[in-house]
Amino acid sequence: MVPTLTAPGSTAVDPGWADEVRALARRRDAVLLAHNYQLPEIQDVADHVGDSLALSRIAAEADASTIVFCGVHFMAETAKILSPGKTVLIPDARAGCSLADSITADQLREWKAEHPGAAVVSYVNTTAAVKAETDVCCTSSNAVEVVASIPREREVLFLPDQFLGAHVRRVLDREDMHVWAGECHVHAGINGRQLADQARAHPEADLFVHPECGCATSALYLAGTGAVPEEQVKILSTGGMIEAARATGAKEVLVATEVGMLHQLRRAAPEIDFRAVNERASCTYMKMITPEALLRSVRDGTDEVHVDPELAARGRVAVQRMIEIGSSGGGE
Repeated sequence: MVPTLTAPGSTAVDPGWADEVRALARRRDAVLLAHNYQLPEIQDVADHVGDSLALSRIAAEADASTIVFCGVHFMAETAKILSPGKTVLIPDARAGCSLADSITADQLREWKAEHPGAAVVSYVNTTAAVKAETDVCCTSSNAVEVVASIPREREVLFLPDQFLGAHVRRVLDREDMHVWAGECHVHAGINGRQLADQARAHPEADLFVHPECGCATSALYLAGTGAVPEEQVKILSTGGMIEAARATGAKEVLVATEVGMLHQLRRAAPEIDFRAVNERASCTYMKMITPEALLRSVRDGTDEVHVDPELAARGRVAVQRMIEIGSSGGGE
C-alpha cells in the first residue's frame, strides 16, 4: 500500500503504510534510522531519529544485520564505515549534500600539499574519500573540543564548512587555522537580516542557531550588543537543540536550521511555540527520501551503499580519534 504525494514535503500516508514498512524491516532484519531533517512521516516510522553520527553509532551497536539510513549519502557512508560487516541501504541513492560536495579528496590532497604538517579536521558532513584523507573528524557539537586538542603550534586545516570553521576559530582565537570555503546551501541561506527581523518581532523568544548557518555570527552580534539578551542566544547542534528545548523556560523559540528539525523539537517540548527563522530552509536532498522510496528500499533492498574497504578503514580511524578525544555523541 503506497502513499500518494499530495504536495512538496507532504504525503497522504495510509495508516497501514507504517505497519507494512516495519513488518518488511523485521523480515529483512533491518533497523530504520531517520535524520532530524527528514519528512515527518519518515521520522515517525523510524526506530531511531537523530543526527548522522549518533545514528551511525546506534547502527554499529544494533543487533540488526541491515541498516536503512533515511538521510543523505554521506550519512549512509558513515554508517557503513562504522559497520563494515552490515548491509547499509539508503532509500534514494541520489540524495546528495551540497556541503559534502564542496570539497573532493583531490582538492584536499592539494590543500594538504600547500600546508605540509598541518592537522586536517573534517566535519562528519564529508564523503568517505575525504574522511580517508583526514586526521580527525568532528561534529558541530564537539568541533571546538577537537581543534583545541591539537597543539597551538601546529597548523589546522578545517573543512568543509566555512561558518562552523569561523565559529571554532573565533571561540579558540586560533590564527593558524585555515578554513575551507564550503557551505550547506540551505544553512547558508538563513541570513542575519532574517534572524534580526524575527528577533525584533519576537523579543521574548530564545534563538536556537545551528553553527552552519550564515546567521551564526549575527546571532552572536545581537547578543554582544544587547539587542537580544545573551542568555537567549544559543549556538547548537541538532542534538543540542533537543536538549535545550527540554531545558528552556521560554514559551517561544526561533529556530535557525533546516525546517525538518521542527518536528522533533515539537515532540520534545510540545508546550513551546517553535518557529523557523526561514520557513523555506528545506533541503531538497533530505526530502528525496519519500514514503514510496523507503517502502521500496525495505521491500527490494535498494539502494545498497558500498565503501571501498581501504577508504573505510582510513576514515574509521579519523572518526575513532574524534570519539577518543571526547565526543559528546552528537553530530551535525
